[in-house]
Amino acid sequence: MADLDALLRDFADDCAELERIVAPLADWSAPTPAPGWSIAHQIGHLAWTDEVAALAATDPDGFAKLVEEAGPKAFTFVDEAAEEAATAPAAELLDRWRHGRVGLIEALRALPSGTKLPWFGPPMSPASMVSARMMETFAHGQDIADALGLTRTPTARLRTVAHIGVRTRNFAYTVRGKTVPAEEFRVELTAPDDSVWSWGPEDAAQKVTGHAFDFCLLVTQRRHRDDLALATVGADAAEWLTIAQAFAGPTGDGRSAGQFA
Repeated sequence: MADLDALLRDFADDCAELERIVAPLADWSAPTPAPGWSIAHQIGHLAWTDEVAALAATDPDGFAKLVEEAGPKAFTFVDEAAEEAATAPAAELLDRWRHGRVGLIEALRALPSGTKLPWFGPPMSPASMVSARMMETFAHGQDIADALGLTRTPTARLRTVAHIGVRTRNFAYTVRGKTVPAEEFRVELTAPDDSVWSWGPEDAAQKVTGHAFDFCLLVTQRRHRDDLALATVGADAAEWLTIAQAFAGPTGDGRSAGQFA
């Protein structure tokens, strides 16, 4: 993985790219492919989560209190926060999101090396935290692009999202109560510049290949497996692509086959 400063720059660039899409819009009420979520919900979710991540970085006790208040309904709590944020005028919500992510970047950059941040799951390093924020920004940004009928241009920043997708292989099995395959998989993805990003042993019996953008859409469940140019070798690798999930929390329904044909 890249160093923290590089990840923070990439995160800022990801957010700026999405802001260029939403900032000119006067109305953020358009529905997105996520059931019940408008563009405002998507940005509200990103804004709230960036703020909470900054809280974890600057005030662990305050974050612990928030987690205690959320209790076992933490993920419903997240949805309620998006619902509340979506009621704000677009300009106000945009300003909130902009300031929140800047605050997060500053907070993560100021942390001493080796710091672990509390989170809703296991503690995270600053690099892992900003990587997770990049994954979420990609995923929710894709929902917004789909709502507006836009095609995004893939960049090298996708490597961080793809890396999370590979690293969360075991989680995708355990969250569904499935047995995790004992052997590592080989993943080879064609990057936007036509180079190859790879993970896992070269001689692995289970293998996934294809375009990095497609893989990122798959692991964030923004496209159905059948609509993506990804190939597999081995039954386990094929099964993984039907359950892959880079985000925390309950399993999602994803998108229907042919939804964006």
